[in-house]
Amino acid sequence: MELDPLLLSRIQFAFVVSFHAIFPVFTIGLASYIAFLNGLFFKTEEPAWDRLALFWTRVFAVVFGMGVVSGIVMSFQFGTNWSNFSLSTANFLGPMLSYEVVTAFFLEAAFLGVLLFGRGKVPQGVHLFASIMVALGTFISSFWILSANSWMHTPTAFEVIDGRFQITDWSDAIFNPSFPFRFSHMVIASFLTGGFVVAGVSAWYLLIGRDVEANRKALSMCLWMLLLLAPTQAVVGDFHGVNTLEHQPTKVAAMEGNWETMRNAPLLLFAIPDQEAQQNHFEIGIPSLASIILTHDPDGEVPGIREASPEEQPPVAIVFWAFRVMVGLGFLMIAVAFAGLWLRRGGRVYTHRGYLQTLRVMTAAPFVAVLAGWIVTETGRAPWLVYEVMSHAEGLTPSLTGGMALFTLIGYMAVYAVVFYAGVYYLTRVVRQGMLPGQPHFPDDIERPARPLSAAHATFDDASRTTMGG
Repeated sequence: MELDPLLLSRIQFAFVVSFHAIFPVFTIGLASYIAFLNGLFFKTEEPAWDRLALFWTRVFAVVFGMGVVSGIVMSFQFGTNWSNFSLSTANFLGPMLSYEVVTAFFLEAAFLGVLLFGRGKVPQGVHLFASIMVALGTFISSFWILSANSWMHTPTAFEVIDGRFQITDWSDAIFNPSFPFRFSHMVIASFLTGGFVVAGVSAWYLLIGRDVEANRKALSMCLWMLLLLAPTQAVVGDFHGVNTLEHQPTKVAAMEGNWETMRNAPLLLFAIPDQEAQQNHFEIGIPSLASIILTHDPDGEVPGIREASPEEQPPVAIVFWAFRVMVGLGFLMIAVAFAGLWLRRGGRVYTHRGYLQTLRVMTAAPFVAVLAGWIVTETGRAPWLVYEVMSHAEGLTPSLTGGMALFTLIGYMAVYAVVFYAGVYYLTRVVRQGMLPGQPHFPDDIERPARPLSAAHATFDDASRTTMGG
């Protein structure tokens, strides 16, 4: 069987980006949470806030390290698999990635060490400032990356000269039509991810009766945030959908499973898209609801997939079902957040075992929702790398063979398997250990860590285990 280098390269990129994406989407929200905890401790000197900040900083250290490793490895494939794309878009993507390094990565690198290793060694105000700068760096990084990616979806302010994109207006290119909606959507998703992880871990500690006071505070704080942001994400998602309808109608048609352009379009709850036959099987839908959601008019027109030629249509079934997974989990998050509000009466939110177990399970939900949304966004753009300008086939490395693509795909999977195993191992140990008992600062007789993963700290070596009383 002949190996298709294009298909293998697309699988490789999807795998690598999906693996990497779960780390930044967590650290963006977690970094802000840590800064907030440090701010509360700085203002109130309440030990619970400091112990929570230290615990989640240790988690942040592991996840941040995994994100850095997976991100560095991810960049290699632009040269190995997508050299034509890299060459053609270098005048835009090159500066954008450079801006991300100069403004965000350097900021994080400068203050990350103070955040991870400066506790008790620098004034509290300096440590708080460092945590704020790290959180700010994660936002700046996501700003440049999302802007670059959004430009690929809604390219503006460019002209193609000798096969290369030349930017005619940098402001318009950076703030391209889809960027504000995609950036807002991703930032809120990051806070939801961090919130559900913290809520899930706090719920587990409450179930087993560990650090009850501190974890009640953490759970309460997260549930208030989720109550605000989960419905807000639905509203932002609606604006994002309307923007996508304007600029990428074929993607919206695939999301809705709508083959023919029509008015009073139903919202399909279930269907089996058949791309070869250009129709759905076993449709179950709500009349006119798709038109209402997308156009805010029951008689609004919703585009059909057949408006695009078969070779320019995305894989409809993947986009259709990934979208429903994302939306379904979004509504489940809203329901869980409102259930928490109802259980606050009498303090039952801290003792209701069924709800606490639900929060534990929901820890994974935002990660799945983010991956499903990413699949909708990127698969729905197919077959375009730069929407309606450069296709996947045009961006592929000309000399790439199927064997070479398969070799690198297996290599990426092997490297990421090691990264994932090591990260999960460390995270499991950190969570099982919980908050360090009694002493929020590093004791003087323990050797101070010298690298990010070492900030997970203690009980991973015999000496520290003995010193800490383990």
